[in-house]
Amino acid sequence: MMGSSPKDMTRPADLAKHGKGTGPVRLQRPLYLDLLPPCNNACPAGENIQAWLALAQAGQYERAWRELTRNNPLPAVHGRVCYHPCESQCNRKQVDSPVSIHAVERFLGDLALQEGWAFQPEQAPSGRRVLVVGAGPSGLSAAYHLAMLGHRVEIREAGPVAGGMMHFGIPAYRLPRQELELEIRRIQNLGVKITLNHKVQDVLAEKEGGGFDAVFVAVGAHLSKRVEIPARDAGKILDAVAFLRQASAGEAPTLGRRVAIYGGGNTAMDAARTAKRLGAEEALIIYRRDREHMPAHSFEADEAMEEGVKINWLRSIKEIDQTRIQVEVMKINEDGYPEPTGRFETLEADALILALGQDTDSGFLKAVADIEFKRDGTVIVDANMMTGHAGIFAGGDMVPSERTVTVAVGHGKKAARHIDAYLRGVEYAKGPKHDLVGFDKLHLWYLADAQQRLQRSLDVDKRAYGFDEVVQGLGEAEAVFEAKRCFSCGNCFECDGCYGSCPAQAIVKLGPGNRYRYDYSRCTGCAVCFEQCPCHAIEMIPEPEV
Repeated sequence: MMGSSPKDMTRPADLAKHGKGTGPVRLQRPLYLDLLPPCNNACPAGENIQAWLALAQAGQYERAWRELTRNNPLPAVHGRVCYHPCESQCNRKQVDSPVSIHAVERFLGDLALQEGWAFQPEQAPSGRRVLVVGAGPSGLSAAYHLAMLGHRVEIREAGPVAGGMMHFGIPAYRLPRQELELEIRRIQNLGVKITLNHKVQDVLAEKEGGGFDAVFVAVGAHLSKRVEIPARDAGKILDAVAFLRQASAGEAPTLGRRVAIYGGGNTAMDAARTAKRLGAEEALIIYRRDREHMPAHSFEADEAMEEGVKINWLRSIKEIDQTRIQVEVMKINEDGYPEPTGRFETLEADALILALGQDTDSGFLKAVADIEFKRDGTVIVDANMMTGHAGIFAGGDMVPSERTVTVAVGHGKKAARHIDAYLRGVEYAKGPKHDLVGFDKLHLWYLADAQQRLQRSLDVDKRAYGFDEVVQGLGEAEAVFEAKRCFSCGNCFECDGCYGSCPAQAIVKLGPGNRYRYDYSRCTGCAVCFEQCPCHAIEMIPEPEV
């Protein structure tokens, strides 16, 4: 990025605060520091995004991948299915558009699979054994981190394949199965054993019988929520989770020409798009709120509508009679909640798919003493992710939280750290958190226009004929360009702005990768270096008292 800064980027408030005048006694001095980038702060998996973006823009792809996978072992998966909250917080969006972090992550994840990069354990074998219940994103993440820490891990999974809802709940057009399976296999290659078709029903018996020192329970939310809808003579009614599971296994039921989907979340969008791919001429989503209040992410709704899915906003199902569905028109009140209007419409559908959310099957834990539950069946855990029963931890959809793949992976990492500490008889202490750096702190004197590189998509007319991946990803040049759009908020990237601007020659370069230091015997405290630092890696502090 190059070019001069627009005038509106001047920082008069900063100049007034820190001043330019110097006198016989220095009143302030500059200090190099590191701050917390908003992207890192927003990542549920705790990735050091800024660090691996810097390595990627330098062409050090394997190092970037290894930095990324220190926190998240599934980058090829996340680059496709994460809803990238990091990008919604990216400071760059205040200028043009956020860095496409997930696209660069996908590039690195796919490259690692092509090149066969493998994980290497960080610790020597500990001799301790951990049982993980569930091979979904949280269980796989915990197993990976525990194995890297030297522990022997076995995952016991009730289903016929590993992956959990990543495999059964996310259609292949969003997450191709090859990439998912290869990233799971790489975790297995660390020594993680996955036992399939094994439903754990007595946790304590499995723990004792297998000689495990701790257990992490990470069963996904596979149970569809039910709703009572009056039905004179109900036609074909399916639940979305079971439908997507059957479609993934190639065993989808016959739906008919017209399919209605009840719900407004991402699962509803996936069910509608899957129904179209399975031959439905019309897929109609019925949702009781408007688009502004839907739980589905906006791009999910956009892609669904591109493919011909219709959405009936502000409609609530009141009665079903064979293929006739009576809906009531709703309105949104001042508090953002839907209210009935007393006006009704009739829709026609050969099948109805219910996509009203999922519950976790946690009933098998109720026989374990001291484990407590919320009313919705989720498990109560402490700050260490441990349940009320010593040695049994839980995370992912099992505990009260947002239900996404990335949150689940973050839970797995957090639980692994606390399990490791538990096994070693110590307390895990998280390191101090740097202050967050907002857009208002940046001095973007070097800014030039650099629009986000968009990922190509499969043509709409080709999507209807199968489950080929819709989003195509970025090539190497595009991924590097995207990484270079990062402002490196709060952390020095050695641009030499401070070094070149210092009138007193008080800044000493320490060599590539080592940044700079101040020679305070020369420094006058003029703050020119502070004003020139684009990423706010320099702060002016009062001169220490002698």
